[in-house]
Amino acid sequence: MPRDLPLGNGQLLINFDKNYNLRDIYWPHVGQELHTAGNVSQTGIWVDGAFAWLGALEWQRELRYEPETLATQVTLIHSGLQVQVQFRDAVDFYRPIFVRHIRVTNLANRPREVRIFFHYDWYINNDVGGNTVFYYPAAQSLVAYKESAYFLQNGQFGSQAGISSWATGIKEFNGAEGTWRDAEDGELGRNPIAQGSVDGTSALYLGTVGEQAMVEAYHWLAVGRSLTEVVELNNSLIERGAQTFLQRTANYWRSWVNKDQQRFANLAPELVLLYKQSLLILRTQIDAGGAIIAANDADVEHFSRDSYSYMWPRDGALVANALSHAGYSEITRNFYDFCNAVLTPDGYLLHKYNPDRSWGSSWHPWIDKEGQPQLPIQEDETALVLYSLWQHYDHFHDIEFVAPHYRTLITPAADFLISYREPHTHLPASSYDLWEERRGILTYTTAAVYAGLDAAARFSALFGEEALANSYRQAAEEIKAAVLVYLWDEERGHFLRMINVAKDGSISRDTTLDSSVAAVFQFGMLPASDPHIERTMQQLEQTLWAKTGVGGMARYENDYYYQVTHDLTQAQGNPWFICTLWLAQYRIAHATTLDELQQALPLLEWVRSHALLSGVMAEQVNPFTSEPLSVSPLTWSHAEFVLTIRWYLGRYQKLQASLQA
Repeated sequence: MPRDLPLGNGQLLINFDKNYNLRDIYWPHVGQELHTAGNVSQTGIWVDGAFAWLGALEWQRELRYEPETLATQVTLIHSGLQVQVQFRDAVDFYRPIFVRHIRVTNLANRPREVRIFFHYDWYINNDVGGNTVFYYPAAQSLVAYKESAYFLQNGQFGSQAGISSWATGIKEFNGAEGTWRDAEDGELGRNPIAQGSVDGTSALYLGTVGEQAMVEAYHWLAVGRSLTEVVELNNSLIERGAQTFLQRTANYWRSWVNKDQQRFANLAPELVLLYKQSLLILRTQIDAGGAIIAANDADVEHFSRDSYSYMWPRDGALVANALSHAGYSEITRNFYDFCNAVLTPDGYLLHKYNPDRSWGSSWHPWIDKEGQPQLPIQEDETALVLYSLWQHYDHFHDIEFVAPHYRTLITPAADFLISYREPHTHLPASSYDLWEERRGILTYTTAAVYAGLDAAARFSALFGEEALANSYRQAAEEIKAAVLVYLWDEERGHFLRMINVAKDGSISRDTTLDSSVAAVFQFGMLPASDPHIERTMQQLEQTLWAKTGVGGMARYENDYYYQVTHDLTQAQGNPWFICTLWLAQYRIAHATTLDELQQALPLLEWVRSHALLSGVMAEQVNPFTSEPLSVSPLTWSHAEFVLTIRWYLGRYQKLQASLQA
């Protein structure tokens, strides 16, 4: 189920789903560890003997953010209960604190007693066993812990801090469903402690609320490595007021996303708002240690028994590039430090990494089908880090940051790119593709390697090593020439997705139309006006654009991943945000007049109209219903939107200047 509202600060990440259920709690890294297993942690309300969880179907919901912030603006109405509940939620921008401001309005024509319940389903440190939940009287709160992870849940109504009641108990054992069941009669058992497979529920009694009257309360979760730490955070919330933390966080993010004065040309206000919200959503997916995480939607584990909560160097490099173009140098520096630290001695980056810089899980084998050694890599991941790092330098000119990475990241990686080439064609040697599905010599990977070597040549020239710069430049040009010989299909009039070269030099070709071949112009190998690009992009749009009412670009012909229909006349695959944005980037790069540039706007509007109300973008959508599919939010989707907006604004400025010249 999509995560409609991610909230985070680089250490603590909280996710809500489309029904406004709290699903994921990650700490102390974004993406590591997950303390709820992606299960529902419920919030419920009791009104004069009637009860409803907020995830129930009867609620009308509006889930969004306060504009230009990472504070939520959620409204729920239950006609049966005759109650409206409004939430303002935030993860403090600096401390590991999750704060909720609740406003309950009694819509009935008589006074009624109201109680609100907060349930947490604990799998601390990704483990259902060995957890403990207990009532801590000194703080009048519930505390859950395992090893060095502690979670204190508390709240305040009026001037009184402390929970009104609580329940601790066993779940998923001997038929026990959990303490959330205990809440449904409005009373909690007040068991003082439970261990093993446990959950906990706390309550705030809001008293009698008059007819058409509103009452306010606060709930919070403080996270730390010891009881002392979480109690200190709890005391700060009480002393300074929970509202102070909410307001300072909203103010911080509003300042962060508006840190530079910008002109947005003729973009509609709705597109500008989505651009800003995309930047904020991107920020929630980036760990303070530099890892840019692909996605943090635990539901995907039901598909593959694994998650997207990893740092893929490719995704990270493309996100960092978008952030650099948007003016955010501080975040991206941490990413390059991460890559510098994990680069192998041979100069390549592996498949993916955990946020703590350890190796992520991988299906890439270290031997081929004949049992011979092979590198388990996607070579574009190494190359795109160099490309992105040059974009970073070109934008910020922070040579003091780049210089220490020259000998430890840039030249080792570039030397690897030169050495890792197929001898017959001089193209990059085989590796796995960006879609994680096949191995060969990919057009996308080749364009990325060209861009990486070009970046390395520029860095070497910057540091006065002309001979090295020439060697990188020569290799890049050899690869470019080979692309037009081996990866271009003149008969079909488009770039091939992939070739494979046998030991005897014979070549097998994959002629599938794949949107990723747009990389040839995206990474600067050929201009968008080159006839090879024009013919390719025309065929991509004609074939991969969904012929349904939803529209949007598929990844490639007959894409099986989460495939909704086998009727390829309607959709070759599900529409992806990134692929649709690549088409927009082509229209932008190809535009020679302001009128031509406007042709990109419908594609930007397509993205806006298929994002969630909160602005969150999934990986892909259903071609018939536009329902989000796969992980959501996908960090890469938001990065491509940010980058496309930057491309549009840059092109608009150049074309407008040419008119005034």
